[in-house]
Amino acid sequence: MELRQLRSFARVVELGSMGRAAAELGIVTSALSQQISRLESELATRLLQRTSTGVVPTDAGRAFLRQAQLAIRHADAAAMAAREARLTGQVSVGLASTTGTVLAPRFIQAMQQRYPDVRLRMTESLSGHLASMLNARQLDLAIVFHTDPAQRWTVQPLLDEHLLLMGQPSTPGWPTSEHISLAGLHEIPLVLPSPAHGLRQLIDTACARIGRSLNIVAEVDGLAMLMAMVRVGHVATIQPGAALPVDPSLSRLQLSDAHLQRRNLLVSLPEDELSPAALAARVVLSDVARTLVREGGWPGATLHGANTEGSSR
Repeated sequence: MELRQLRSFARVVELGSMGRAAAELGIVTSALSQQISRLESELATRLLQRTSTGVVPTDAGRAFLRQAQLAIRHADAAAMAAREARLTGQVSVGLASTTGTVLAPRFIQAMQQRYPDVRLRMTESLSGHLASMLNARQLDLAIVFHTDPAQRWTVQPLLDEHLLLMGQPSTPGWPTSEHISLAGLHEIPLVLPSPAHGLRQLIDTACARIGRSLNIVAEVDGLAMLMAMVRVGHVATIQPGAALPVDPSLSRLQLSDAHLQRRNLLVSLPEDELSPAALAARVVLSDVARTLVREGGWPGATLHGANTEGSSR
């Protein structure tokens, strides 16, 4: 006897219809009828009586229903107790600087609220370094921008970020219109990450595609230093919106080039290598990221497919 059979039987009795119960349970009527028939065979008694208007329980069915409902309540209570059990342990999470700026505070807060006994160890680094740390089992999960198909990771596309031009309107060559393409930035002095940075590689590839070059006057790999230079007003930069979640002193213009997007991927060790705490943290990280996008707290970001499911690689 399976819990699924008890739930099906109770729903049929409640609705008085095999067809309506099957629709609510998400199965075909014939499959539901077979479940009930197997249950009756196991109990060696008739539980339901078919009528012209539907089904009603027999005397045995009514007696069985009371105990079935009790068993269902006990099973639901057990499942809730398991979900609410206080997880313990340590989870190592890696985020790039721009991603961590907008995501880390909300993620840490959510973990403290849901799993106060789980200790987080947060690492901020370049996407490529985070991938290497994941391979070395120094991280449980991370958000990166590229994956290696050869690695046996669990990969979940989270969101896509549009790149923005950020700077002071007083910056030389600053656009006068609200929309600009990469080709229109050639006169603006820019500070960008070095070519080893994934964001820079994305920008360089886009420039090569349109046959244009940018006026790069400095290369800085540290986000805090880079944004400090931009705030002075002599240079601008190209960054995802997460690099500047809130700063009224700077202006932001979204680049119109459709291919200038950075995909954020939530990657983790294989399922069989993750602790219960790491599995819980992965769910929380995904939930927080998606909530931020929906609330408008992640500038320039859009969710990557409402029905996207995680996949293993």
